[in-house]
Amino acid sequence: MRLATITNVAYGATVALTVVSGVMMLLASNAHDRERAAVEQRYQLDKATARLGTDIYAMSEHARQYINTGDETYAVVYRRDEEELESVERRIEHIGDAGASQNELATLTEAIRWADTLHDEQVAAIAAYERGEEARARQILFGPEYERELNRAEMLVQRFQNQLDGRIERVVNEAAAIAAMWKLLAEIVLAITGLLFLCVLYFIFKRRVLHPVVRLSDVVSRLAAEDYATELPEVNQIDEIGDMAQAIRVFRENGLARQRLQAERDADSALRELLSRMTQRMQSCDTLEDFEDVVRRFVPEIDPGRAGRLYLFDESHNAMVEACTWQKPVHSQAEFAPSSCWALRRGMPHRPQSDGIDVPCQHLALADGEISDSLCLPLMAQNETLGLLYLEVRDDSADVLPTPANYIEMLAENISLALANLKLRDALRKMAMHDTLTGLSNRRSFDHVMEKLRTGEGDAAARMSCLMLDVDHFKSFNDRFGHEAGDLVLSEVGKVLQKATREPEFAFRYGGEEFVLLLPDFDSEQAAARAEDIRLRIAALNLHHDGERLGRITISIGVASVPEHCDLSQMVQAADAALYRAKEGGRDRVELAQCRREMRGSTLQTG
Repeated sequence: MRLATITNVAYGATVALTVVSGVMMLLASNAHDRERAAVEQRYQLDKATARLGTDIYAMSEHARQYINTGDETYAVVYRRDEEELESVERRIEHIGDAGASQNELATLTEAIRWADTLHDEQVAAIAAYERGEEARARQILFGPEYERELNRAEMLVQRFQNQLDGRIERVVNEAAAIAAMWKLLAEIVLAITGLLFLCVLYFIFKRRVLHPVVRLSDVVSRLAAEDYATELPEVNQIDEIGDMAQAIRVFRENGLARQRLQAERDADSALRELLSRMTQRMQSCDTLEDFEDVVRRFVPEIDPGRAGRLYLFDESHNAMVEACTWQKPVHSQAEFAPSSCWALRRGMPHRPQSDGIDVPCQHLALADGEISDSLCLPLMAQNETLGLLYLEVRDDSADVLPTPANYIEMLAENISLALANLKLRDALRKMAMHDTLTGLSNRRSFDHVMEKLRTGEGDAAARMSCLMLDVDHFKSFNDRFGHEAGDLVLSEVGKVLQKATREPEFAFRYGGEEFVLLLPDFDSEQAAARAEDIRLRIAALNLHHDGERLGRITISIGVASVPEHCDLSQMVQAADAALYRAKEGGRDRVELAQCRREMRGSTLQTG
């Protein structure tokens, strides 16, 4: 007999017993419903009589307060309670609808009649009080007869509650007993059902199931622990056990597929997280050195099977120049022309060793006939070439899973955007710190440099000279030749100053026609010589504007040196004072700042 036949017989018996058990459970449920209905009735009756006791005492209290105080507020409250009071018949009908018994209704009716009697006495007392018979009113509301009637009404209400509680308790107990009986019978039937089921299982396991299940149990345990590498035993039975073994085999194959998929998802998630973190770090870089360090650290983690280089486009030399490298690439040159790379020519990724035939880039150092498995990705933003990301497969990367192409392209795109943002920030910073007319650093840049020198960030602060320059008679020059000619003069002066120092960023346009030149490691004698050289160069300028010669350009220069003339905090003021003396002395000259002793002596003489 097949397992299915035995199972069908057992199933029929189990169904029959289950139906019987279900009927008994329904009967037990009906008993519980009666129990809940009794509790619900108790609630409804409590709700219907909830205001009776409150009405009796509230009206008595308000009437007594009115008699005691004469406050009309209590009279108004009493009349409002009186208007809300229902008639005896309506209350009895309301309580009857809620399911009260005849005895309970009789008790409640008597309680309500006593409440109405109390109401009549309250009305009489209030009327007597309003006629001026306060003693009569007090005798009615505070007399022993009124108290007995009030207690009588309270006793009747309490009796109604006791009768109601006793009846509901009996109903609940009866329903609970019936429910317990049916529940017990249902449990007995269920036990018989279970016993039958266990007997059938015992005989089936003993003849047809036990041996193959024992063989499969270890496999199932391992599969439950997600050990999908376990091997399945051979089960040749053509029955339900064979079907089970086949199902386990399919489950194992599905588990292996899920594990592979989960590993791919985990790797994908980790790769996305790396790309996101790298993008955040790149967007936070303030300098190109920080940017290169981020690329050098992250790219080998994102694509461990490839070595590579990051190239940046050098506009001044029209060349791709290596910015950083990782994992020792061997083929691509450190510097090459953009035209040597097919990716830069086409504006799209280029991989010579792909599915089809293609040509390698000229910047790869390859032997004759050799083709490198390399990938060039142009770094572009707003149709502007910023650089190149070069990758080549390492010889020892056979066991490393390749990074998907879409993530490599995403990597290149993120590097392009971050590089464009960094370039934009550098341009904005340069615009904010440079004077567009003269090409010199501006006043903001000067204040920033001086702050760094004061806080000790620059070693040049220990020995430095400052030249304060001013174009002579510049306002008159502007009035005579026009502002465009004046701009030409300022631009030419800026060019002279840029050539006059080894550090062009230390030449500043201080404001208007005034300039400042910082000379690190210059003493006063060297600074004065440099100032005189600048004065002569500017005086030798031969400028024309609109075909008209602009005439001789002269400047006045004040020189102050640290520590000879002053300390760093007074250097600019000392140079400005020297410039003022140069102006007072006839212009077109160089004037040194006064030494500290001379300044103190001059102060004493003045004093």
